Amino acid sequence: MRKILSNSRTIVANWPAKWIAILAAISAFGCYTCMYAFRKAFAAGTYDNTTFWHVDYKVWLVIAQVVGYTASKFYGIRFIAETGRRTRGKSILTLIGISWVALLGFAIVPAPWNIVFLLINGFPLGMIWGLVCGYLEGRRNTEFMAAVMSTSLIFASGFVKSTGRMLMAHASVSEYWMPFLTGLIFVLPLILFVYCLEIIPPPSEKDRQSRSVRAPMNAAERKHFVKYFLPGIILTLIIYVSLTIMRDVRDNFEVEIWANYGIHDYSIYTKIDSIIAIVVLVLISSLMLVKNNLKAFSLIHYMIISGCLLISIATILFSAGKLDVTTWMMLAGLGLYLGYIPYNAIFFERMLATFRYKGNVGFVMYIADAIGYLGSVSILLIKEFGNATLSWGYFFQHSVLVVGFTGGAVTIVSLLYFRAKKMRSGVSEMENFAPGNAIA
Repeated sequence: MRKILSNSRTIVANWPAKWIAILAAISAFGCYTCMYAFRKAFAAGTYDNTTFWHVDYKVWLVIAQVVGYTASKFYGIRFIAETGRRTRGKSILTLIGISWVALLGFAIVPAPWNIVFLLINGFPLGMIWGLVCGYLEGRRNTEFMAAVMSTSLIFASGFVKSTGRMLMAHASVSEYWMPFLTGLIFVLPLILFVYCLEIIPPPSEKDRQSRSVRAPMNAAERKHFVKYFLPGIILTLIIYVSLTIMRDVRDNFEVEIWANYGIHDYSIYTKIDSIIAIVVLVLISSLMLVKNNLKAFSLIHYMIISGCLLISIATILFSAGKLDVTTWMMLAGLGLYLGYIPYNAIFFERMLATFRYKGNVGFVMYIADAIGYLGSVSILLIKEFGNATLSWGYFFQHSVLVVGFTGGAVTIVSLLYFRAKKMRSGVSEMENFAPGNAIA
């Protein structure tokens, strides 16, 4: 196997850069889409008439998985920051394998005792994004590759849930076996996509000159990074936590939200999310045409602000009866992902490149993710135990409006902070930068 990998790497290394970028983009998209089969298929079930301690059983499942996923993000701050290229592929397959075994336990053990297996399932999956992203960062075409990969966050959720619903409808699969069997469908594609990621060559010298060197970060280096960018990190967390909460509510309870407004067509998830994915892909990947890192970093802020405005305007019009539910869900979803996806794809990539900072995207991204999912599980608990009678549709409609206004305002402050910090540094993008981990 090692010889096959080595020969394949040699062949791919001689390809033109654009073909390598296309291979990396498709492989990352495919790998993360396959991961979603092990993470989100259970959300296609409704588990009607099942409660535990007077709380809806599905809510317990979502909370359990999000708790595991959140814990994984905190662990990943160190794990992803220190992981090198050599162990990425093996780690991806091992972690997803553990999550799949947990889904088998979920199918075999009766409710409510099987809730714990969703906790186990969530923990290993929380580290997959950082591992896959490590193959893509620090390249001149990172925007394109990361944009393609990030659309899996939009497309995969609806696709996997549609797959799960079809298994139950046409193959008479129970809601408890459906997640495990959905994962089974994606095992071989997952192995293929991980293999393709493994044969991608590392960033070239031109890539390093354009974007800065990407390397593992030890504890001292991570501490220096947080201290140097602390105000910006705090602003970023406020925005990202808000967007993560709403994106997670939409993702986990999309079936219930649509049902609250009288729509029960399970194919609509894929239709709406596919349109959103294409729009976001085009907008984000176009940023690779912007060579100046500070200009691109500013444009990313404008994209997030636009997303927040779209959420707010669409929700106000829907509440006033000016939009139908399908149009509102599409526009609100598009706004959410216009704000959310840049943080998972290019925000931190261009941030490091703008300040010529030696490090890796995974570390700072996992700080944001850890706090984001902590906020998500907190909101789930507050909503369920504080006002369990509130429908998910009503909760989403009113909460997303608050997030739109808050996120837009804080993003403006974030833009002003980073631009002022760049100006104060007095350092051009290609000059030496003094503190700690900066490079020439």
